[in-house]
Amino acid sequence: MESKLLEQLGLENLDPAYFILGLIIICIGLLLYIIYVNKKLTVLTEKYKRFMSGKDGKTLEQTITRRFNQVDTVMLDNKEINDKIDAINENMLKVFQKIGIVRYDAFNEMGGKLSFAVALLDKENTGFVMNSMHSREGCYTYIKEIIKGESYVILGEEEKEAVDKAVNSDNYME
Repeated sequence: MESKLLEQLGLENLDPAYFILGLIIICIGLLLYIIYVNKKLTVLTEKYKRFMSGKDGKTLEQTITRRFNQVDTVMLDNKEINDKIDAINENMLKVFQKIGIVRYDAFNEMGGKLSFAVALLDKENTGFVMNSMHSREGCYTYIKEIIKGESYVILGEEEKEAVDKAVNSDNYME
């Protein structure tokens, strides 16, 4: 079979059956591609219908506006919470965070180590040490100020130990 078109393309030796077979394969490929694209379009159309069902432009705008207002409210609440957290962190610097306790027998007569020295310090190692000495006659309590880990009043051995325990403790908030 002779074809002027095949001659002009330089394919006069090509059997037309191969040419037709090639065109059929290309058509089948294009048909499969059309089916694939149509399926994707159907899925997208379903999603669009679900999104738009029961909504017109006015109610959709109201929904979007309401959501933006909710986002603004959440952002304001978040700022308020962050401000409160900052205030709490600021207050934490002023509270007693470090504690040192030493129990001892003040007069070596009672037994049971009923006397104690307790140091309560903030982050800057400022606070107080309280010494409670128990004897047969009564209980005597003394308090001494601690500033930056040091006392301007002479501390007893147990008081020094309690202050050292508090200063060297790591049970405070950073």
